[in-house]
Amino acid sequence: MKIFAIDDEKAMLEALHDAIVAAAPDAEVLDFKRAKPALAAIEETGAPDIVFSDIELPGIDGISFAAKLKDAAPDAKIVFVTAFPGYALDAYRVHVDGFVVKPVEVERIREELDVLFPDKGPAAAKLSVRCFGTFEVFAHGEPLVFSRTRTKELLAFLVDRKGGACTGPQIADALWEGQVTKNAQSYLRVLTADLKSALDSAGLADVLVREHGQWAIRPDRIDCDYYRLLEGDAKAAAAFDGSYMTQYSWAEETAAQLYFMIDTNPL
Repeated sequence: MKIFAIDDEKAMLEALHDAIVAAAPDAEVLDFKRAKPALAAIEETGAPDIVFSDIELPGIDGISFAAKLKDAAPDAKIVFVTAFPGYALDAYRVHVDGFVVKPVEVERIREELDVLFPDKGPAAAKLSVRCFGTFEVFAHGEPLVFSRTRTKELLAFLVDRKGGACTGPQIADALWEGQVTKNAQSYLRVLTADLKSALDSAGLADVLVREHGQWAIRPDRIDCDYYRLLEGDAKAAAAFDGSYMTQYSWAEETAAQLYFMIDTNPL
């Protein structure tokens, strides 16, 4: 998916860009401070699937841009991002596809994408993860294949964090058990690229989120025995025998916490 982000204020454009990347990590996001370069880019590189644009722009304003966009790229969607919802009437006269009010929130961007592109948004299928016993991961009923063994451990660590954002040093410290070297930091970049590639190939790119140099997974895109147990699922609790991601030493703390939780609060 190709997405244009347009805002003449640097800070606002950066915030919009980051929100789009977080909502659609597999998308190609192109930034513009003016509408005119965005129109030129359509001729040079092809039409975007969707444009998130401020309304108050110097030169060609957002309303005029929307009309020109419909001529240049009839299939492109346009969503206005504005601090002034009062523009709605003028916007709908040019058949705008949606509105996001500043300050921009990731969830609002994701909602617009899900509504406008239901086939490209999160599908019914989720990444299937087994944490009890050894860690295993499946996509569409088949084992997810990685180029490197440690990539699987990287995913396991992010699953263990339940959607919490993790920095590179935090991940490296766990995977290399505190023995972090310059080579380990460099190798981590290889692992994150491999993880992204594996998820992309499975059509599950939205499972992984990168924002502000940190990595996380979206728990809502994962079907996981560990998460079901935490939600109070009795079957998941019954399936837990005290073993959790047994191939990884850093997982022992979570295993102990789960065992204590089940022992003191049986479901």
